[in-house]
Parts: sequence; structure tokens; C-alpha cells
Amino acid sequence: MRKLLRLAVFAAAAVGGLAGLGVLAIHLGSDPLADARAYYDAASRLNAGQPLYPVSGDIDRAEFYRYPPLLAIVVRPFAMLPYPVFAVLWEAAIVAAFGATLWRLGLRRPSTWLLTGILAWSITWAISIGQAQVLVTWLVATGSPLGIALAGQMKLFPGLVALYWLGRRDWPALSRFVAFSLALVAVQLALEPRGSMDFLALTNLDQVGQVRNFSPYAVSPELWLALALAGMLATLALARTRWGWAAAVAFSTLVTPRLLLYMLGTLLAALRRPSDAGRPEPAVRDRAPDRLAERS
Repeated sequence: MRKLLRLAVFAAAAVGGLAGLGVLAIHLGSDPLADARAYYDAASRLNAGQPLYPVSGDIDRAEFYRYPPLLAIVVRPFAMLPYPVFAVLWEAAIVAAFGATLWRLGLRRPSTWLLTGILAWSITWAISIGQAQVLVTWLVATGSPLGIALAGQMKLFPGLVALYWLGRRDWPALSRFVAFSLALVAVQLALEPRGSMDFLALTNLDQVGQVRNFSPYAVSPELWLALALAGMLATLALARTRWGWAAAVAFSTLVTPRLLLYMLGTLLAALRRPSDAGRPEPAVRDRAPDRLAERS
């Protein structure tokens, strides 16, 4: 049974990898860097003194900017460049973030490559359209309070990873997360007060839009709310176990009421707990956990 399970995982990774290549080819041919345009246009509006969130924006289009102001503020200097130059720099940052994620998870760990293969169709989609979700994945993979705070200020739901520290009663880490989050909110208010206030008015469930949504919210808002509460309780309950970090990352990824398939790539960050995130393991230490996992 163990051999069959290992074979099934390997087969899923191989099939996922092939599917990822297909998805990459499709999106590079149909809508390359589609989401990068949204960030460029949002920053350009700030540079021109225009509202960050236009009232007439189509929430179902890739060009619609639905995030907190932080990302647009950071991109502002680069939005002064011609869009083709910006697009190259942005995509280079996206690819670098993906590489940094793999490095933090451990390049020598078979589990890193197996899960990357399984999620390849999601990862390549995000990379091909220049989605900031790749940056979010890297920030979550760092396992640090600052990384989670930044991810939460890019896309709100990644901040729920902090339930891991709440469930473990790790008050120092939780306090740092809250302090960093408040500091980032203050920076946004100072640099873009109008956009910050507009974002508060903009953020509601109407922003889900008419998309191919894989969240239970698309079936029933009541079902989504019930599952979200159950997931939160399960995450808190598992926080002190070996599955605590994985549960927190999975919950923060899946709980969004607007769940698109490219978002699932962030599940990659579940492989490494904060205690050892960012430290590549020596080859001798690397093989032992995998052998133990195989025996189990």
C-alpha cells in the first residue's frame, strides 16, 4: 500500500506538471501578464491623481484592481516606466518570488517537487498572468509575522494564517503580526488616505463577481459561512499539532469567497513550519523526514 501511495503521488505530480506546461502555453498565448496590467494601471491612476478604485470599474475583468492600496503604492515608481518595461520587470519579480519560495521550502526535499508538480497547473497560471498571488505565496512561506502581515495587506485573507499563532498561544509572534499589520495600515493611510478609505467602502461580498468560482460561496453564502467557521475552529484546534501550520495555510487559502484555481498555488507554503522556514536542510537531515513519512 505504501508503494502504491508513493506511486500515486508521483503520478499526480507528473500529470500535474504536464498540465502546468499546457496551462502555461495557453495563457502565454491568450492573456499573458493580464493581471500585471491591473497593478500598472492602478499605480498609474495614483500617479495621475485619480481615484485608485474607479466607480465604473468592471469587477469581472482582470484589469480591475480589488486589493488594498499597498501594492499600488509600491508599484507607483515603476508605473512611470513604459508598460512593456514594467511588464518585464514585474514578471522577473514574479519568477524570482517563485524561486525564493522553492528555496525556502527546501530544494533537496522530494516533497517540495512533488507538491510543486501536483499544483503546477495553478502555479503556472499565476506566473503566466503575472499574478501577485505568487508574491503572497512567498511571503506566507517565510513563516514570519512580517511576511504574513505583508501578505494580508496585499490580499486580505492570507492574514488568517495568524490563527496558527493564536491557537498555539504564541503571543510574541502574534503581537509582532498585529504590530506590523497596524504599521502597514498606518503607512497606507499616510501615503494614500483617499484610496485607503475607498477600499474600506469597496470591500464587501459584492466584489466576488461573476467568475468561475470554486468557493462554496458560489453555491450558498450560508454554506460558505458555516464552513468558514468550522475551518477556523479546526485550524485553532490543530495549531499545536504537527499539522497546525498546514491547516492555517490551507484555511487562509481556501476560505476566500472568491476562489480561483490559481490561488491554490499558495498551498505550497504549507510544507514548512515557521520554526524551520527559510533554512535549507543538509542532505543528511533532509532524507530522514521523507523516510519517516514513507514508513507512516
